[in-house]
Amino acid sequence: MKALKIIVEKHPEGYVAYPLGLKSIVVGEGDTYEEALENVKSAIKFHIETFGNEVLDIEEVVETFIAEVVI
Repeated sequence: MKALKIIVEKHPEGYVAYPLGLKSIVVGEGDTYEEALENVKSAIKFHIETFGNEVLDIEEVVETFIAEVVI
C-alpha cells in the first residue's frame, strides 16, 4: 500500500479529484466531495491493475502548494 495525496477541486458543476505522485493522469469526478474521492480511488486502482505497480515508482510528494499568477 502507498499513500497518495489527492487534490479535490470544487467546480460549479461538481467536484474533480486527481492524485499527485502517480505516473500518467487519473481523474475522478462526482456531484459531492466524497463521490469524487471514491471515483478517483477506483480509477487509481484500475490504473495500477492495467499498467502495473511501476506507475507508483516515482519520488514521494512531500508538500503541495497552490499558487496564483496573473497572465
